[in-house]
Amino acid sequence: MANGFFKVPKAVNEPVRAYAPGSVERENLLTMYHKMYNDKVNIPAYIGSEEIRTGKTGTIHPPHDINHSLGEFHLAEKTHIEKAVKVALEARKKWSETPWEERAAIFLKAADLLAGPYRDKLNAATMLAQSKNVHQAEIDAACELIDFFRFNVEFMQEIYNNQPISSPGIWNRMEYRPLEGFVYAITPFNFTSIAGNLPASPALMGNVVIWKPARTQVYSANIIMQLFKDAGLPDGVINMVTGKSSMITEVVMKHPEFSGVHFTGSTPVFKSFWKLIGNNITNYKYYPRIVGETGGKDFVWAHPSANAGEIATALARGAFEFQGQKCSAASRAYIPESMWEELFKLLKTDLESMKMGSPEDPSNFINAVIDRASYENLTGYIERAKEDKDAEVIIGGTFSDEKGYFIRPTVILTTNPHYVTMEEELFGPVLTIYVYKDEKWEETLEVLDNTSPYALTGAIFSGDRYVIDLATKKLVNSAGNFYINDKPTGAVVGQQPFGGARGSGTNDKAGSVWNLLRWVSNRTIKETFVPPTDYRYPFLGE
Repeated sequence: MANGFFKVPKAVNEPVRAYAPGSVERENLLTMYHKMYNDKVNIPAYIGSEEIRTGKTGTIHPPHDINHSLGEFHLAEKTHIEKAVKVALEARKKWSETPWEERAAIFLKAADLLAGPYRDKLNAATMLAQSKNVHQAEIDAACELIDFFRFNVEFMQEIYNNQPISSPGIWNRMEYRPLEGFVYAITPFNFTSIAGNLPASPALMGNVVIWKPARTQVYSANIIMQLFKDAGLPDGVINMVTGKSSMITEVVMKHPEFSGVHFTGSTPVFKSFWKLIGNNITNYKYYPRIVGETGGKDFVWAHPSANAGEIATALARGAFEFQGQKCSAASRAYIPESMWEELFKLLKTDLESMKMGSPEDPSNFINAVIDRASYENLTGYIERAKEDKDAEVIIGGTFSDEKGYFIRPTVILTTNPHYVTMEEELFGPVLTIYVYKDEKWEETLEVLDNTSPYALTGAIFSGDRYVIDLATKKLVNSAGNFYINDKPTGAVVGQQPFGGARGSGTNDKAGSVWNLLRWVSNRTIKETFVPPTDYRYPFLGE
């Protein structure tokens, strides 16, 4: 067998296509959108080499066109989940011993397939079933997922290259073994890239995975599974199942071979997983790895020295791109009194100029929220703000579910920095603003830090370097991704590793060496070339 110290291709961020009017890329994407809109899918569970159709199905509808059907997906039963675990553990025997460069090649191929023939298909799927506009689909489903694949391969090589020092007569080595057992990946609806990365990153490191995508994302998840297969991922390495969430989790997390969970979703669900793992700890063969990115109540704080126009743009984009359905979306803002009148006019003009409708029309900035439950939750908060004495809806506040789940970008002004929408995660196109007296800017930082249980993303705006330094120190634990004079969204793989602490997760930074290290178990090897033959040390001599 030939050997070599292989070097993977240098990872670079995938260029974002503009989809300008009249461009070929725009025409091709919309053609794919219309084709897929008119097709009907029948999505199975993928367990090993089998496509399992149970006959018990859920239906798929575009959030912006709720009376149209895109097809159906099959719901797994308990026996199927048990089978998926068995198949995964069988696949582990060969996959865990597969040379790292072979694993790397699979995911590098997946990146190139996604950059080429799969790009329009995965983008269109994300537009259709998750109601993302052209740009939001491109930066997520195409570019970020391509970046995850390529950069993770480079990070894997970096990890393997990290070796201990040796001393004369001794060779010290470090092995990075896959975890024993299997990993459970649970992914959200809002980012196709997260849905692809959460099962892929443990698999890249030699693990086998049971993957449960969100029901509202299973349409694009199906295409990701096709992508993995076309890239050459062996059967059984990643097994995709949908069904009753509590049942799947119960089967998986009570299994003795459960070795880790990779999760993005709500804080209460993640806490319930942690509790379930704790209650079953004596049943496991291993201590499971618990990796999660959860909720956020992300902030924008402005100092009187900041530029109102810059902040207005940061709020318009940071709070309302993809209808605010990003864990990083700006949800609360703290604005100085002296700036408020100017900022309000700018923000109102921006938000009222935003077109809302189907992603089929690329000129629509705002599309629909994901489903009825989200729609009713969000509109409930809006209606409450219209009635409460310490809150006022000052922009937007209208909504309709006649065609789809549409909510106009809404801004609530509150006189109470602890008003409910300043503290609770809403996950939609609703921004709450608190206006503070200029001289209390430092005090407001302390209020901000103590308002929310979350610590995912946040942004500060100031033209004063001393203020920036002080605010950065005071808010040191307030956000895992911290932005200075920029919106709190848009982290790029390889540039801003993403994750938060406190109630926002374990801060293991998706798309980084820190995340991949959670999916390996190190073995230190010491080899002595000429072992001693006498137990006596020199100090024992007379």
